[in-house]
Amino acid sequence: MKPRKSKDRLIIGWREWISLPDFGINTVKAKVDTGARTSSLHAFDVESYYRGTTEMVRFTIHPEQRSGKREVSVKARVHEWRKVRSSSGEAELRPVILTTIEIFGESWEVELTLTRRDSMGFRMLLGRQAVRGHMIVDPGRSYLNGRRNKTTGKLIKPQTD
Repeated sequence: MKPRKSKDRLIIGWREWISLPDFGINTVKAKVDTGARTSSLHAFDVESYYRGTTEMVRFTIHPEQRSGKREVSVKARVHEWRKVRSSSGEAELRPVILTTIEIFGESWEVELTLTRRDSMGFRMLLGRQAVRGHMIVDPGRSYLNGRRNKTTGKLIKPQTD
């Protein structure tokens, strides 16, 4: 099955496996949330510091859902700090970084806020700014980009026509 397009935009489901190539992460399960303005990534041990005059942030990611086996340590430039209201209604000041996401072999830069998402069902939330102009969400579908092999961790792409 080839990725469907509508008016030159990819059609994705309400949850998808995506890649974060800047972090060396081939698969992370993301919930597509058009109600959220900005995308969010589960991160812990978040620490900001300066490299010269550039504000940086170092943090750790557990890319696998409900697992702490694999840890990925990341350093990124802080794009800005933003007050974000969580789904529980509490405002939190979060670092925002810019990084590349990849889905269906296409990639582009997105803003990601870093926060603890331990109690959430997904390690990543893909907000409307990330999908705007690139994708159309079909809320009745899932994993149109493929499914993750539980043994190897690699993405199994859907069969093409």
